[in-house]
Amino acid sequence: MDRKACFKQTNDDHGNSKETIDRLVKGTSPLWIQLIILLLRAWFFIYDCLNYIPYELFNSPTAKLKRSERIKAKPIKDPDSPWINVDGPLTEDFPGVDTVDKLFTHVARLYGDKPALGTRELLEIYEEKQPNGRIFEKWVLGNYSWQTFAQIHEKIGRIASGLKSIVENDCRAVIFSETRADWFITAFSLFRINVPVVTVYATLGEEAIAQAINETEATLLVTSAELLSKIAVIGKKCPTLRSLVYFRPVHLSKKIATMDIIKQQFRNVMSLDELEAHTNTVSEVSPAGRNDTAMIMYTSGTTGAAKGVILTHYNIVSSVAGLGAGIPIISHTDVYIGYLPLAHILEFAAELTCMARGCRVGYSSPLTLHDRGAKIKSGTHGDCWALRPTIMAAVPAIMDRIFKAISDEVASAPRLMQELFRLNYERKRARYQEGYCSPFLDRIVFKRIRCLLGGKLRGVLSGGAALNPETQRFMNICMCCPVIQGYGLTETCAAVSIADVNDLSTGTVGPPVRCSRILLREWSEGNFS
Repeated sequence: MDRKACFKQTNDDHGNSKETIDRLVKGTSPLWIQLIILLLRAWFFIYDCLNYIPYELFNSPTAKLKRSERIKAKPIKDPDSPWINVDGPLTEDFPGVDTVDKLFTHVARLYGDKPALGTRELLEIYEEKQPNGRIFEKWVLGNYSWQTFAQIHEKIGRIASGLKSIVENDCRAVIFSETRADWFITAFSLFRINVPVVTVYATLGEEAIAQAINETEATLLVTSAELLSKIAVIGKKCPTLRSLVYFRPVHLSKKIATMDIIKQQFRNVMSLDELEAHTNTVSEVSPAGRNDTAMIMYTSGTTGAAKGVILTHYNIVSSVAGLGAGIPIISHTDVYIGYLPLAHILEFAAELTCMARGCRVGYSSPLTLHDRGAKIKSGTHGDCWALRPTIMAAVPAIMDRIFKAISDEVASAPRLMQELFRLNYERKRARYQEGYCSPFLDRIVFKRIRCLLGGKLRGVLSGGAALNPETQRFMNICMCCPVIQGYGLTETCAAVSIADVNDLSTGTVGPPVRCSRILLREWSEGNFS
């Protein structure tokens, strides 16, 4: 991209940027503030003139623009043939590692003593009465406690051995739970004994849960103590169910009121801790093959009724390889925060992709993500503050919540600070699109906003729905890191395309990932051509 083209793109994007800032900084400022801003603009002009040559030599903006605009996809043959990534196909991270269980076993050997999964302890629960009379639950959370890759691998073996005693051949298991370490560990224990995992969202109603169980003829149900009240209602509607395993309550002192009803509906009922404790053997080798079914993942119902999508072990392994190659910044030094539903292919693929590179995963929830989270007690800190993540995935709805949190932060500042934010945001946006970095602004101006999500973010992956380019640019500027948008489906195991980490533009989902081929066809009924 030459400088003229870049200048045009900057101007095209300026309208959207101005609308964003005007939503944050409303009204006209007093004359004395306008004078200060004018003087600062003059200072920035002088600063840019003095530092033009050093920036050109050491920051290499032209090289950044070339990397942003490089060709990233090509047709296999003629332009009407499927398109692939220019770097060629990739379907395995490690040669011969072609099932999900083999993948985690290999990773556990590579990073054995390194922290893998982290959970934050719930210390206290408070009830706060709102002005409208409603009672909201507020939490006080402690530090993260971690399990290493080796510990999890051993735990998977013990739980898998215990599960063998309560499942039949050719059965299926439904996991109906919130996102947590137990979800991940139980799923991989089922992979170890080649039992397909059926995933359903924790937010679904009783009828939708029963539909998934009955359609897949599942015999084992895995859930959390907090969701047992729903299971007590649907148990009689699901004749194939035989066994139930539940995760301990998040608040350990909380009693399970529906346990007597539950025990009448299932042949075997036990907690995950009990299942693991009563097992003396460890299941080491998985009988699964690459073409065996690993998951039946129910979609979110975006295009109609939720439906179960069959994913093989090799589908998942290939997706992890393609996504990892598409986001090369992920390494064993990173920290990923997991808070989206693990029943969604985006979160499951993101977590597994990170862990395949030795990155640790700390669990959270949308309501405890940051200090202004709905369940965080005032004066205490959200999960991002405690975890300091470097990588996170987000959907547009979560981005909107973060935007609101930043808006509240800016709106609560004095008028002069609001105008300074406007000035520095517009300056950084313009320089970013020309290939320049702004280390001074990052450290002085945007540091406080960046700390809203822990202050260490190096990359944000957006998926699940189309991200507004305006929101993408705002997050990119304020969080001081690339916001990478991807496109995928449950049917494609998440991986279809993902924007290049060096791409400075917005509103693009990038080239095909290296495990995918893309062919566009006309869809006359939908008016797409």
